[in-house]
Amino acid sequence: MKKKILAMMLSLVVVSSLALTACGKNSSSTNGDKKSTPKTLVYAQGADPRGLDPAFVDDGESAKVIVNVYEGLIKYKEGSTELEPGLAKSWEISSDGKEYTFKLREGVKFHDGTPFNADAAKINIERQLPPKATEDMPYASFTFGEVEKVEKVDDYTVKIKLKKPYTPFLANLAMSLAAPMVSPAALEKNNGNLNENPVGTGPFKFVSWKKGESITLEKNNEYWGDKAKLDKVVFKFTKENSVRASELMTGATDIMDGVDPNDVQKLKDNKINVITENGMNINYMAFNTERAPFNDPRLREAISYAINRDELVKFLYQGFAEVAKAPLPSFIPGHNDKVKSIEYNPEKAKQLLKEAGKENLSVKIITYSNPRPYNPVNGQKLAEAVQNYLSKVGVKATIDVYQWKEYKEKTKQGEGDILFYGWTGDNGDADNFMSLFDSKEIKSSLNVSKYNNPEVDKLLSKARQTPNGDERNNIYKEMQDVIAKDAPWVTISHAKDMIAASPKVKNFKIHPTGVVFLKNVDKE
Repeated sequence: MKKKILAMMLSLVVVSSLALTACGKNSSSTNGDKKSTPKTLVYAQGADPRGLDPAFVDDGESAKVIVNVYEGLIKYKEGSTELEPGLAKSWEISSDGKEYTFKLREGVKFHDGTPFNADAAKINIERQLPPKATEDMPYASFTFGEVEKVEKVDDYTVKIKLKKPYTPFLANLAMSLAAPMVSPAALEKNNGNLNENPVGTGPFKFVSWKKGESITLEKNNEYWGDKAKLDKVVFKFTKENSVRASELMTGATDIMDGVDPNDVQKLKDNKINVITENGMNINYMAFNTERAPFNDPRLREAISYAINRDELVKFLYQGFAEVAKAPLPSFIPGHNDKVKSIEYNPEKAKQLLKEAGKENLSVKIITYSNPRPYNPVNGQKLAEAVQNYLSKVGVKATIDVYQWKEYKEKTKQGEGDILFYGWTGDNGDADNFMSLFDSKEIKSSLNVSKYNNPEVDKLLSKARQTPNGDERNNIYKEMQDVIAKDAPWVTISHAKDMIAASPKVKNFKIHPTGVVFLKNVDKE
C-alpha cells in the first residue's frame, strides 16, 4: 500500500513539473516573441504643435506629426524632394501649363472610414480658396493662390485649373502643410477645423494629445500601402535640449531633434547615433519694416553692419552650421553666390546711426525659448548674442522671450522691432524660400518682416511663370540682389540637420524638409 501511495505521489510531482515547465515555455514564448510585442517609438521634440489640421498651421512641430497622419496627392521619394505618386496614382499637365488632371487611387479610406475620392480632394482644396479660405490658413494662398477652380471629372479623377502657369505648383502639392487630404466627414463633425481631432489616410492614426506633454499615434492597420512597422508612436515635448539628450541616453526616448552642438560628443560617447545632413534651411533675424524705426532702410543697414555673423555662427553652432550669405541654401537652383551681403563693420554701423540721428537708438527684440531645426541652441541665446553686438555700437535692446506657440501669435500681431525666425524648405524649389518676401504673404504671416517691394513682387510673379532652367534661376538671383540692398533680414546661418537616435532605432532617415516620416522606421 505504501509503495502504491509513493508511486502516486511521484506521478503527481512529475505531472506538476511538466505542467509548470509547459507554462514556463508558453510564458517565455509569449514574452519573447518579437512579433507579438508591441513596438512603441518615443520621439522627443522641443515644443507642442500649433495644431494638427494642415490648413491651419505653418510650423515644423505640427508638420512632423501631420505627415504621419495625413497624405497628399503627391509625395516625396524617401530622403529627397523628388516627386512620386501619393493619393494620386498619376497626373497630366496641359500644354499651356494651366490644367492639372489627377487620377486618384481607388479603395483608399480615411481613418474614420470615409472613402477618399474626387469629392474629398475637391473639398480639401476648395476650403482653402476664396470665399471659404480664412485668414488663419497661413499656407492657403502660398499653395493654392493660383487655383481658379477644381472640377470633379469622375469619382476618381479631379482637374485643377490655374489662373496662369505656375511652375512650383506640382512641388507645392507634396508639401506637409495645406496640401495633405483630411476627412470631409471629420471636417463636418468638427466645424471645419481638425487641429484637435486629425483624421487622414496615413500610416498612423491619432489617439490622443496631452497638451504640453505628448501626442500618441497608433498604427493604421487598414492602410492602403505597406503597413507601418511600429505599433505606436509617441511625440514627447521637452523644451530643454539637455533634458532631451539625457532622456535619450537613459533610454526614456528613442529619437530626439534639436540637438545642441554642445551635447554631440556626450551623445556619441554614450553610443547614441548622431545623424547629420546638409540642411535645407535659413536662420535669420528680421526687422519689422512696416513701422519705425526699421521702415528706414538706413537703420536696417546700420544694424546689419553691427553683427559679426562669422563669430556668432562659430561660437553658437561649433561647426554644425555655416554663415548664410543669401536666403537660399547653396544647393538650391537659383542661389546667388555673388550676392553682396552686409559684412561686419561696427564703425560703419555707428556712422550710419549718426547720419540717421539715431545714436541713442532703443529697440525691442522678441524671440522664442525652444530649439528650432535651423537654430538648435534656441532663440534666446541667439537674441542675447545679437543684443551684445548692438550694445557695442550704442544701441540698447531689450529682449522678450516667449514659448513657441505664443511667439507665433506675437509675430503675427506685429510685436517687436527685431525678431528671430527661420525656414526649412518645404519642397526644394527656390520659390518656397523667396515667397517669404512676397508682400501678399504679409497677411498670412509667412512674411514676418512685413517687407513690401513691388520690384520683388514682380520678379516673383515672373519666376513662377517661367519653366525650370537658367532663365528662372537668374530671376531668383536678381531678386536676391534687390533684397540684399533693402536688408529686411540679417541672414545668419544654414544649419546642418541633426537627429540623435538610439541604436535600437532602424531605418530612420533625415528628410530635407525637416519632417519625420516614420512609416518605414523599425525598432529592435
